[in-house]
Amino acid sequence: MSDRAEARVRATVRGLVQGVSYRASARREAARLGLSGWVRNQHDGSVLLEAQGPAARIEALVEWCRRGPPAAEVLGVDVEPLAIVDGEHDFAVRY
Repeated sequence: MSDRAEARVRATVRGLVQGVSYRASARREAARLGLSGWVRNQHDGSVLLEAQGPAARIEALVEWCRRGPPAAEVLGVDVEPLAIVDGEHDFAVRY
């Protein structure tokens, strides 16, 4: 993918991903990459995030999601493309 093409994805991250600072770490990584979107815990123990920005940077975030922060044990990441959301400017942790 071109770094200039805009993309948005939804990623569901499964494994030991709650209680290990996954959301805060994902927010920092997304901000470092200059992406917008959000991340939140799900009731089933997974973490859900949506991220938007240059396609190559989205790919970099998805690769980070497959590892997560040091205390995480990621078992799988499901990724699906989404439509671009206009007017989104930051990356937030949702509760």
